[in-house]
Amino acid sequence: MSAFKSEFLHTLSTRGFIHQTSDDTGLDALFARETVSGYIGFDPTASSLHAGGLIQIMMLYWMQQTGHRPVALMGGGTGMVGDPSFKDEARKLMTPETIQSNIDGIKQVFAKYLTFGDGPKDALMVNNAEWLMPLNYLEFLRDVGQHFSVNRMLSFDSVKQRLDREQSLSFLEFNYMILQAYDFVELSKRYGLRLQMGGSDQWGNIVNGIDLGHRLGTPQLYALTSPLLTTSSGAKMGKSMNGAVWLNADLLSPYDFWQYWRNTEDADVERFLKLYTTLPLDEIARLAGLGGAEINDAKKVLATEVTALLHGREAATEAAETARKTFEEGALATTLPTVEIASAELGEGVGILALMVRAGLAGSNGEARRHVQGGAVRINDAAISDEKARIGTAEVTQDGVIKLSLGKKRHILLRPV
Repeated sequence: MSAFKSEFLHTLSTRGFIHQTSDDTGLDALFARETVSGYIGFDPTASSLHAGGLIQIMMLYWMQQTGHRPVALMGGGTGMVGDPSFKDEARKLMTPETIQSNIDGIKQVFAKYLTFGDGPKDALMVNNAEWLMPLNYLEFLRDVGQHFSVNRMLSFDSVKQRLDREQSLSFLEFNYMILQAYDFVELSKRYGLRLQMGGSDQWGNIVNGIDLGHRLGTPQLYALTSPLLTTSSGAKMGKSMNGAVWLNADLLSPYDFWQYWRNTEDADVERFLKLYTTLPLDEIARLAGLGGAEINDAKKVLATEVTALLHGREAATEAAETARKTFEEGALATTLPTVEIASAELGEGVGILALMVRAGLAGSNGEARRHVQGGAVRINDAAISDEKARIGTAEVTQDGVIKLSLGKKRHILLRPV
């Protein structure tokens, strides 16, 4: 059982979110005593977060559900620099226009998990460009830079690993940890924030902010990190064989998102139910106790509950029903992900490799060729063995579509237009 008395930390502890805190007792007492504001920073490196970021969003979700105020910090300013933490090389620099476009895309997801508004427990979304962009460089160096020891900064794992591998670390990136620390202080002053959360790789950056706050006169600040998650087989969360598992529906359909969670490894089911769903712990224990083939029922519950939080209950139920029809009845579910293709093209015939790439089932013709050679590609459930095969109007079924499959679990409908 959790030793925490406050509802928020007890919830996070019992569901497996806590890797480390800067002060268990002090943070627990703070949450038990008052409404706490805490934040997590998100760098806008793409137009959507992926499933690897869901653990952070769920931490903000539970913060609000237990009566506190979550803040999502968009890195509009720090995104101009790029976080070097545990990266082999510098991120490509983005224009302000790209950063803003990415922030607009990321915002869509948060509204599914958090209630925003002006109340004391309503979530906030703020952008650190608000205070970082107007900074005067010389004043910042004098007022903030003086509090940072280069010797200590060089000792952080995220920096040491780059230097030990003799990979370049630019002065631009070296500044990132100072800017992140400054964010914590500014958020404390502007919005009364007391807690910064993040993945365990952010520990050094967060503690820097606590130290800077102490030197610049903020109230006591706190850190809480979550474990860096991999699947039981060592795969990185949020990545699949076919690329990133995006949270925005325009980049990954609710059906494909559902399938990602349905394919969870047996050993991960209980852990993922605790982290990524809001099901009660006793129900999770019951599902985790299912043995043999029944574990698949628990995986379907996991997939449906995670998808319902992000895309809504209706989309989750539809994805589950589509999968049931496709896999259990062998029927053609017309709600499978669909790619439109010009009828004129089909009249001439389209190469199977090109179709695989257009449908998103392969990243290149070479990858598609390997799938065909491996016997994994089917058209209307019939195996395709010829990599030069051309698919045309003859393959259009009575339902007005062509079913293109990769293996047993990935299916795309090609619809003539």
